[in-house]
Amino acid sequence: MREDWAQLMCAGLDGDTAAYHRLLSELAPVLRRVAQRMLARAGQGSGEIEDVVQETLLAIHLKRQTWDRSTPLMPWVWAITRHKALDVLRRQGRRAEVPLDALDSVLEEVAAPEPAEAGLAERDVARLTQSLSDRERAVVEAVYLSGASAREAGQRLAMSEGAVRVALHRALKRLAAAYGGAKP
Repeated sequence: MREDWAQLMCAGLDGDTAAYHRLLSELAPVLRRVAQRMLARAGQGSGEIEDVVQETLLAIHLKRQTWDRSTPLMPWVWAITRHKALDVLRRQGRRAEVPLDALDSVLEEVAAPEPAEAGLAERDVARLTQSLSDRERAVVEAVYLSGASAREAGQRLAMSEGAVRVALHRALKRLAAAYGGAKP
C-alpha cells in the first residue's frame, strides 16, 4: 500500500481528486498510530492524537505543492507529522522532544491502515472545517480538496474569482486561529 502513496500524491497533484482523496484516507489511520506513539514517548496521553492528525493532514494538503516528486513521499510526511506533534506539545506548555532515533522505530512499528478506518480522513477534514461558514467551507473544499482554481471554484459556487480568494483567505485565517492558537 505505501508503495503507491507517492503515485497517488503525484496523481493528486496532477488533478486526480479521487487519487488524492484515497491518499489522505489511507494516511489518516497511519498518522493516528504514529501520533499516538510520539505522544506516548513524550509522556502524553492520547487526548491530542486527533489534533496531530488533523493538523498534519491540513499541512500536507496546504503544502502539497512543496513536495519534490523526485524524492520519497513518506520522509516528507513523517517530518510534517513530527513537527505537528511537537507543535501540539508546545501549546500544552511542556517542553518535549521526540528523539530522531526513536522516530525510526516508531515508524517501523506502524502497520498498514485497517479497512475499518477508511473514510476517517473525510471526517478529519469535516472536523477541521466545522468552524467555517457554509460559504467558506465550500470554497476550501473546492480549492483545496477538489483542486479547483479560484476561477473554477467561482463558477461552481456562483461567486466571482475575487470573492473566492477573499473567502479562502478568511477561511484559512479562521482555521489558523482555531488550530494554531492565533486570534482571527
